[in-house]
Amino acid sequence: MDSTKIRNMEEFAAFSGVSRPTVSRFFHDPDSVRRVTREKLERALERCDYRPNIFAINQNRKLTKNLGIVVPYLADPFFAEIARRIETLIIAAGYRPILLSSHGDTRLEIENLDSLRAIKPAGVLLAPLGRSSDISAIEKFCLDVPTVLFDSNIDGVGEAFVGHDNFQATSVMIEYLTRTGEPPVFFEMRDPPNPNAGKRRKAYLESMSKKELDQQIIQIDGDGWQLEEIGYRGAVKAIKGKELSRSTVFCSNDRLAIGFLTAAYELGLKVGLGSDCDLRVAAHDNHPVSHFTCPRLTTISHNFAAIAQKSVDTIMDLIESGERSQERKTTLFDGELIMRASA
Repeated sequence: MDSTKIRNMEEFAAFSGVSRPTVSRFFHDPDSVRRVTREKLERALERCDYRPNIFAINQNRKLTKNLGIVVPYLADPFFAEIARRIETLIIAAGYRPILLSSHGDTRLEIENLDSLRAIKPAGVLLAPLGRSSDISAIEKFCLDVPTVLFDSNIDGVGEAFVGHDNFQATSVMIEYLTRTGEPPVFFEMRDPPNPNAGKRRKAYLESMSKKELDQQIIQIDGDGWQLEEIGYRGAVKAIKGKELSRSTVFCSNDRLAIGFLTAAYELGLKVGLGSDCDLRVAAHDNHPVSHFTCPRLTTISHNFAAIAQKSVDTIMDLIESGERSQERKTTLFDGELIMRASA
């Protein structure tokens, strides 16, 4: 490697003996320059440590190859999994994913969008915080940048929405639980950060009402994304306080259920399907850890693959057409019942 420090494209052009415009074309598309020139530039790259500033290159292009992904809370394995799938598809399509987490913070969500706007992305896939989002600011961003929402919908915002059918999924679980045992009590946070929690509560109420079954909702205190801890503390309080009117519990999401299972174990209650069991516990999301709880958690799975694929296909169609959608489309995918030992 040559000891000369190369700081920018002009210096690399002088170092390689190739004109600046030709060097620029090479970094945009290596096949756009002659083979002899391409080989010369590749040899020059091997002799120095220069790598172009991709973001700077993109800012000089009408259409960049950057594609933003914004999720509410990347430390949540659910969002990590769907983001991983989306990233993989974006890379396969020849684009560069830029993944940002809002960490449950309204201000940071907007800062993330402002950061993406500054590098002129070709498009953005946004899973918004939901009810805590600054909807006006997101609307303004979507006017500037082609944006597809996924997981959490904000009516009328963005070019399209792709997500999970919470009503279908919840009704499937209610059907299963009522067919195999006592009707479920619904266990949720009073102020949930998960933007889909309200849809699940509403679906529980509607499904139980259709079956003419008594409803019970236990709302637990807590805020933020430490859902297992919140679920654990809420379950301890509910069990000790004899708040459960029935022996079947349907948790709003798997992370609350993981906390519930821990509380039940510590309080000497057996969870499962056997005649010697005290409780059945089910949940929603198919969290990656739900397969390894004790007992293994019965849940509803999102169609991760289909949601990721449709989200990426939709944003790519927008980018390639260069036109905004005439009509905002919503695509929902059914959930799948995953029967395990807890219910």
